[in-house]
Amino acid sequence: MHLIIGITGHRDLVEEEKPALESRVRTLFNNLSSRYPDLELQLLTALAEGADRLVARVAADLKIPYLAVLPMEQPDYEKDFESADSLAEFRSLLADSEKVIELSSGKAFIGRNSQYAQLGLFISNHCHVLLALWDGQPGNAVGGTAQVVNYHLTGVMDGYEGQLSPASLLADNENDLVHHIVCSRARPGGVPAEGLSALDAWWFSSRGDGARTRDIPEAYGLQLDRLQQFARDWKDKEAALRFRSASLLEDNTVLDVPSGAQQTDQLFQVADSLAIHYQQRVNSSLRAIHILAVLMGLVFLVYSEFNGPGYMVLTFLGLFLAGVAVHFIGSSREWHRKYLDYRALAEGLRVQFYWNLSGVVDSSSAGFAYENFLQTQDVDLGWIRHVMRQASISRTRGRTADPAWVKWVIGEWIGEPAHDRGQLAYYSRKKMYNTARFRRTQWLGNLCLWSGIVIALLLFFLGTDGNGDQRQVLLVLMGVLPLVAGIWDAYSHKKAEKELIKQYGFMSRVFQKARKLVDDTDDVAFQRQVLKALGQAALDEGAEWLLMHRERPLEHGRL
Repeated sequence: MHLIIGITGHRDLVEEEKPALESRVRTLFNNLSSRYPDLELQLLTALAEGADRLVARVAADLKIPYLAVLPMEQPDYEKDFESADSLAEFRSLLADSEKVIELSSGKAFIGRNSQYAQLGLFISNHCHVLLALWDGQPGNAVGGTAQVVNYHLTGVMDGYEGQLSPASLLADNENDLVHHIVCSRARPGGVPAEGLSALDAWWFSSRGDGARTRDIPEAYGLQLDRLQQFARDWKDKEAALRFRSASLLEDNTVLDVPSGAQQTDQLFQVADSLAIHYQQRVNSSLRAIHILAVLMGLVFLVYSEFNGPGYMVLTFLGLFLAGVAVHFIGSSREWHRKYLDYRALAEGLRVQFYWNLSGVVDSSSAGFAYENFLQTQDVDLGWIRHVMRQASISRTRGRTADPAWVKWVIGEWIGEPAHDRGQLAYYSRKKMYNTARFRRTQWLGNLCLWSGIVIALLLFFLGTDGNGDQRQVLLVLMGVLPLVAGIWDAYSHKKAEKELIKQYGFMSRVFQKARKLVDDTDDVAFQRQVLKALGQAALDEGAEWLLMHRERPLEHGRL
């Protein structure tokens, strides 16, 4: 996993400030590496003159890989470098880059400023931290440093028709973290903005009215911590998780796989395997705590009705402490949170994978195509979108997707229940399974509840008649059976079985409708529209599922 740093900055840096600027950049990289040792730093840079190359040189010196993002094809871009030395430096740095990404407008003609604006959009949308070597002054140049910073904070770039949806303009942005190293410019009046000093370094975002801090703001530090935890879990459990989740590409034996798809597939397998792993931990803990609660009730009733020995009190306390221990272990290791987050990530990557293969995502788009997924939720979920950003960087750009992939995606993603294949079969199967289990739970719960009531009526009509031991046994059963019914119902509520049946039913109908629509036409463009709508529905369902289960954490004391 990478911690991706995007660079934007001025070309006309002051020569005397360059050594100090290099030192500030080096300090930033070293601090991030120290704080997030499980994340490999990666730089996004256009390798333009000035700030871009200064930061790239520092990265190369520290053995930090960098990706070269060009706003246009290389021969056209090289026209911006007039001197032979500048051109030679550019080509040398480009040759040492890990990957070269050439952005394409997808239009017959687009102004040069707009091409630089697309570059700013790409770097802003695909980095986790935007590093700005900037004088802090506002600027009117489309795609200039000031406008890239403003876009990173607000989603708006004046003079350029951006690619954000209106909803994303109003949502909290988890990807607006800026590390600002103040610099001067080698031009008349090129001093930093009022209140800023050259070579000073600050963190800020759009939150808190842009308040500047010396350290990463807490909310953004949390999401980077979560990103690191994902990388650490991946590394620590890689061997154990190897065969838990199948590749989404395993049934493809004919089509050439576009660049980036395999990385998305790998990330999906990791997230899906980790979700399965932590789901098993959560379910085991949930069952253990509810079983312990039943045993505690049984011990208490036996002790009170049979005047049991004193050690039964210790047994009661031991069962309680065992439940506390299970809860403490699960909470301290964040099993519940990880299960939910990793499942949401896996479903997001699934949509991302199929959208990329089928050409739903505009191949020329410089933006981040999944801006709506979880964006209206807590900022600590932003790390999920950070992983999706990493997968988005490597997707194929500038080429129309092979229409054959559309047919393949329809078969693998939508599928059909008759062949137990695809998400349509999955949701249909899960709805049937959960409906049967919920009915069984209801039936057994009602059986326990009414059995307890029948025993109570039996005791009422027997009065004081009957054997004393038999009466005490009936009293214990009268107390235990409703207790079992109540705990059983609580277990069902914790697992959100009733709500899941509704969600599985809804998604089953959505996939059935999608299947019918794509089967009724040979128009590939329309089929892509259906797949896009289907993916958006899946992303929305994943967000709803996450929020629903977040309200049902593993808690010992509320049984």
